[in-house]
Amino acid sequence: MTLKGKLLIAQLPLIVALLFIGTISAITTYRVGETSQIILQDNYRSILAIERIKEALERMDSAALFIIEGHRKEGEKIIRENRRSFEDELSVQMKNITEKGEAEATRNLGILWNEYKTKQEMLLTTKNTSGRGFYFEELLPLFEKIKLTADKILAMNQDAMVFKSEHVRKVAGRTNIFLFTVTIILAILGITISIVLTGRMIRPISVLSEAARRIGAGDMEARAGIAGSDEIARLGEDFNRMAESIARYRQSSLGELFLVQQASQATIDSIPDPVFVFDTSGKTIMVNRFADEIFFAGNMDNIADPLARLDPSILNVIEHVKSHVLSGKGPYNAKGFEDVVSIRSPQGDMQLLPQAAPVYEIEGTIIGVVVLLHDVTRFKRLSDLETDLVATTAHELKTPLTSLRMAIYICLEQTIGALNDKQLDLLYAAREDCERLQSTVEELLDLAKIKLGRVTMNIRPVKVIDLLKPAMNRYTDIAKESKVQLLLSYIDTGDQVSADPDQVHIVLDNLITNALKHTPEEGIIDLAAKPEGSFIKFLVTDSGKGIPEEHLRHIFKKFYRIEGDSSRGAGLGLSIVYDIIDTHGGKVGVESLQGKGSTFWFTLPKAEATNAAHSKTPVSRES
Repeated sequence: MTLKGKLLIAQLPLIVALLFIGTISAITTYRVGETSQIILQDNYRSILAIERIKEALERMDSAALFIIEGHRKEGEKIIRENRRSFEDELSVQMKNITEKGEAEATRNLGILWNEYKTKQEMLLTTKNTSGRGFYFEELLPLFEKIKLTADKILAMNQDAMVFKSEHVRKVAGRTNIFLFTVTIILAILGITISIVLTGRMIRPISVLSEAARRIGAGDMEARAGIAGSDEIARLGEDFNRMAESIARYRQSSLGELFLVQQASQATIDSIPDPVFVFDTSGKTIMVNRFADEIFFAGNMDNIADPLARLDPSILNVIEHVKSHVLSGKGPYNAKGFEDVVSIRSPQGDMQLLPQAAPVYEIEGTIIGVVVLLHDVTRFKRLSDLETDLVATTAHELKTPLTSLRMAIYICLEQTIGALNDKQLDLLYAAREDCERLQSTVEELLDLAKIKLGRVTMNIRPVKVIDLLKPAMNRYTDIAKESKVQLLLSYIDTGDQVSADPDQVHIVLDNLITNALKHTPEEGIIDLAAKPEGSFIKFLVTDSGKGIPEEHLRHIFKKFYRIEGDSSRGAGLGLSIVYDIIDTHGGKVGVESLQGKGSTFWFTLPKAEATNAAHSKTPVSRES
């Protein structure tokens, strides 16, 4: 049997039930209508005839009064007209006897009418003066009797109509209950039979689905055992042939490629960080299990476009690093924790650090991008803890250090007693160490505030000259004392940057101080600035001995010092510079050649300009 035939048989019980209920409903409706029609035929005709009889009687009674009052012609005319009407309706009533007692009442009505008609003829022949007494003594009593008899017949038919209507209503109610009960029984029976038949019909589909699931899980020996000759059975045969083809395919060279893909998926699934693989068009081709669990709740297979379901913050990061690689700039490595993106996941709050690398084919052409989001939650917490610890320690050192400095200064003033040369030398050395330690503590506190986001930035439009000129003025005398020439190579063009002037002053102070430390006598330090796209690039160039190339990539790291450097700093100044400029959305870098000096540069966005990506590759302080 075909699938169409089986479906028809499965629905047949419901169709039969529907036809049965429809037939019963039609019969019931017909019977109710027939009963109502009988009521109208049997009783309504009698009621209408009696009403007309009463109306004709009333008019003839009024005509009798007309005659008594001297209007004989009008009265006689009314009597003749209504007598005929009375007799016609009486004839109708006599032929429509339907209720018990109605025949006798109708006979009495006919007798009374004949008597009334006789008396009426006598009235027509009497004189006006004697007619009044005759009316009240003979005619009026008959009028009352006829009217009473007519009312009796009317009441019989009205009561019969009410009774029959009530009977019809009860019959209809019982029929409705019967139909409702039969409907429920037939519906349950029909649905049960349909479910059973449908279940038997779709059981082969379940067998087919189970076989497909097993093949999907890797069981290439699974087959769909479906007997019959309908469409599903033929589909099962086609499915089994397909399964055999797949099994042969897995054993072929193409099957080996499939196994390689599975191995690739298994490889990235073993990585405990989110991994995305894209082709050159940016389409997602692979996502590892960890990314599926974090971003898609393990339901990625049912999502057509996985990236569209990502939070905008993480999506922007992925698009940025992906574009970086696909544009031919090589692998993308995050600079540090400042590039961390925070997300909420089923595993709690996470800190992810992006990294991306190109996928090459044998010829060296880029065929895809791998984006790895390192889970650095634990390391970020440790870094924050370290920064907080440094800030707390520096803060605790500040108070006793201030007391120590004050004590040394008081001793050097010799107000509490004279000091010999040896004691003075020791105190001067101690004072110098205290000053250096005080500077280190202040730098540590500044760095910790920036790191922990406790510095309130007052970013506003400020002229470039208003940043460079005060820095020049602050260090002119110090440069003269060091026999170093401090120059300002900037012509004021009215350019403005979006920056916090106080924070930029700290940056310039650190860079100029650093340049003074490493510039010999008769050397030159040059302050300059120039537009570069949507940024202004600030440069501090010295004519010192330069920085070895191997140190350039680490120069902005906290506490980093070059071996053999004679300066006695703690290695925090350039780290502070890096963090302040990064907070402004700018970049920091250094260019140096040994024996020819160094140029430290940083960029700040122009006022009301977009913070676009800078074309100069900055030096990272992370290794």
